[in-house]
Amino acid sequence: MQQLKGHTLTQFILDVLGRGIVLGSYDARTFPTEAELAKQYGVSRSVIREAVKMLTSKGLLSSRPRKGTAITARASWNLLDTEVLRWLLEQKPSVVLLRQLNEVRAAIEPEAAALAASRLDHEEYEIVASIRKNIELSEGHCREAHDAIVLFHITILKACKNQFFVQFEYLIEAALRCSFQIDGSVVLSSRSVAAYSAIQRAMLARQPAKAREVMRKIISQTMSRQRVRDRGKIQNNRQCDDLRSSLR
Repeated sequence: MQQLKGHTLTQFILDVLGRGIVLGSYDARTFPTEAELAKQYGVSRSVIREAVKMLTSKGLLSSRPRKGTAITARASWNLLDTEVLRWLLEQKPSVVLLRQLNEVRAAIEPEAAALAASRLDHEEYEIVASIRKNIELSEGHCREAHDAIVLFHITILKACKNQFFVQFEYLIEAALRCSFQIDGSVVLSSRSVAAYSAIQRAMLARQPAKAREVMRKIISQTMSRQRVRDRGKIQNNRQCDDLRSSLR
């Protein structure tokens, strides 16, 4: 701990406390005081104070005179903050969280693709084409395919040239990687490769409506797979319950 100094030390405490809050480490007890945290981690109270201020700005903590510092309700958390989202995803991704992330994607990415089709320049198109080729070449290799797919979606998002849409970059990447994690080692299908090729063609032809349509289908297929997987889990649980009942 003593090897860390200045901003690095504050960032370390921020990460430890933020992760603990999001993962529920303080759910069963009152959030520690500034003095208690300083003693626990062997740092100055000024370091704790700065970390607490940063957590407060992220909506995770609130401070009131005579009442001290308390953890806020999840509804107050800034879930678009990259660190908050990262902490949230460090726990086992839940079906509900993945569904909500994909719902955000469905609201943002199709329109971003449409905007990109009408706004991207030649250099950006060449980048899109190169990444799409990497997706095709990585078919059958999960990790390489996943990385290429993430890069494709982020490149399209940036090419839309809307500074507000670009703020969703980390969320979209998190949603994609969360899907990959839950799906496991799912091999990229030729159907998926064809969909990304269709988006590339729409970009080349300056067809915003087509780009929007294909992107919407890609996300819809992801959500459909999730629903099928969820129904399968429910069915398996029911079968296990029936088996346990028959053995009683």
